[in-house]
Amino acid sequence: MDPAAAVDAIAVVAERLAVLLSAGVPAGGAWANVGVGGSRHERLGAESDDDAVRSAAATAAASGEPVSPAIVAVLNERRGASPQWAVLAAAWQVASDSGAPLASSLRDLARALRDEAQSRRDVRSALAGPLASARLVVTLPVLAALFGASLGFDTVSVLFGNPLGLACVVIGTALLWAGHRWSAALARRATPDRHASGLELELLAIAMSGGASVERARRLVGTALDEVGIPSDRGSSVDEVIALAARAGAPVADLLRAEAGRLRRVARADGAAGAAALGVRLMLPLGACVLPAFVLLGVMPLLISVVSGTLGGAA
Repeated sequence: MDPAAAVDAIAVVAERLAVLLSAGVPAGGAWANVGVGGSRHERLGAESDDDAVRSAAATAAASGEPVSPAIVAVLNERRGASPQWAVLAAAWQVASDSGAPLASSLRDLARALRDEAQSRRDVRSALAGPLASARLVVTLPVLAALFGASLGFDTVSVLFGNPLGLACVVIGTALLWAGHRWSAALARRATPDRHASGLELELLAIAMSGGASVERARRLVGTALDEVGIPSDRGSSVDEVIALAARAGAPVADLLRAEAGRLRRVARADGAAGAAALGVRLMLPLGACVLPAFVLLGVMPLLISVVSGTLGGAA
């Protein structure tokens, strides 16, 4: 599943939960109805992994049990479920433990998740060109060999029936494999693989909107993140925002949300910069691996075929 679509799907769930809770629907009923009529699995009568998460949350909420552990238990059992469920579970737990309004907390989370989804779409769009170019370039040596055969040169026999040709095949294939792995590694490093940027700040804002002190809010957020398996940032942003709020007498929760938004914008800019740099970095495997493979698999068979035909004709 597209990572951006997975994030957006959880944003939709959070938004629908917020609407149902605002309308007075109990938590169990909200969870039970939030996924009705949605996925292809539901239409076929089968239960998808994401449906299992919703069902477990609905059962826990209806019985008065904590929702977050129920979600985490299903995520641990069914690896096909979206990992973004853990973000929703952490927000639900923080809001419940701090006494923050669930509906408004889920709306804030949905907004943050939609920003994250858009950021991932922007990065994916920026990466599309370099990645398509990399895939095309890797196929050039093979296309060159086939092109030589289509021109009437006996490149296939040269490659597989001549000791020098076999050496070209072995070395050229190894270079193509290395170039592909190298390009894939560069693409993975340029592709963001993370939970929502500024998530910890958003959760702190939720906790503090419920009246929790700074110390208690940080404790609640740390516990929630640990239980759902999301690493904590533990950076200096929180301390800077809290110090600013203390100096200015401003609402800490609003400043935390503003800082979380700034972090998401920074992450989007970093992702776009990484995608732009990938186009240049892909020149390294191209020059070191793909071009030599092109020579070995595309050019050398032609030369060997021409030389062999010339020497055979002279003899």
